[in-house]
Amino acid sequence: MIPTLKLNNGVEMPQLGFGVFQVPDAETTAAVTTALDAGYRSIDTAAAYQNEAGVGKALASSGLAREELFVTTKLWNADQGYQETLAAFERSRGLLGLDFLDLYLIHWPAPELGKYADSWRALEKLYADGAVRAIGVSNFQPAHLQHLASVSPVVPAVNQIELHPYLQQDAVRAYGNEHGIATEAWSPLAKGGSLLSEAPITELAAKYDRTPAQIVLRWHLQLGNVVIPKSVTPARVRENFAVFDFELTAADLDAVSGLERGERTGPDPDTFNAV
Repeated sequence: MIPTLKLNNGVEMPQLGFGVFQVPDAETTAAVTTALDAGYRSIDTAAAYQNEAGVGKALASSGLAREELFVTTKLWNADQGYQETLAAFERSRGLLGLDFLDLYLIHWPAPELGKYADSWRALEKLYADGAVRAIGVSNFQPAHLQHLASVSPVVPAVNQIELHPYLQQDAVRAYGNEHGIATEAWSPLAKGGSLLSEAPITELAAKYDRTPAQIVLRWHLQLGNVVIPKSVTPARVRENFAVFDFELTAADLDAVSGLERGERTGPDPDTFNAV
C-alpha cells in the first residue's frame, strides 16, 4: 500500500509517484508501464515535457481502473493567462486521453509575465467544473503564494518544488504547512549524483542494507513530502518504490538534513520566465 496525503480539499494523493521529466515521448510509454507494473499509481508529467501522449498510451493500456490512478500535469509559461490556460488544459487532457485530471499545476510563477493570477482563476474554473480534482502550483515562493492569497480565497492544494537534502526549502515548506499546502519534491535525489555519495547517506545505506537513493526517498517520506523520483531503468524504478518496509530514526533524519547547503540544480523561480 502506498501511503497517501489528504490534500486541503479532501482528495487523497499518493505520497510516492513517478516523474517523467526529460523522458522522450517515444520512451515514455514503456517507462510509465514499468512504473505501473512496479506498483506506482501516481504519474507526474507536464505540457513542457512533450510526453503527455506517451503517458496517455501507458495509462490506456494498463488495464487499471481510472479511480486507481492519480495523474498530474502542468501549465507551461507560454500558455499562461485565463483563456490560454483553459485551452492549454484541453490540449493536455486530450493528449493524456482522460476525461478529468487529478491535479493541475501552474508550472512556474514566471513573475515577469505577470499572468499567474489570471492563470489561477482559470484553474479555479476547471476545478469548479469538475475537470480536475485538485489544483496547485509548482516552483512558487512564499511571495508568489502570498500574492495568490491576496486575489483568491482558493488555496493551492500542492506546491511542487525542487527539494532534496542539498536544498530543503524550509521557508517554502513552512508556508505550506501553515496554510495547508502539501509540498511535493521534484528532483528529490538532486541532479549530478554527488548527493548519493555523501557519507551520511552511504553510512545509512549500509546500516539498513538499502541503496543511497532509497535512504533519501525515505527521508522525504518521513518529512511528509510527496516525492516523484524519475528513472527509465526498470531495476531503479522498482528500487525507488521499495521504501515502505523500513524507517529512519530521528537521528538518521537529522544526519541527512545536515547536508543542507542551499544549492539549486534547477532554475530560480524568482528569475525564471522562459516561454
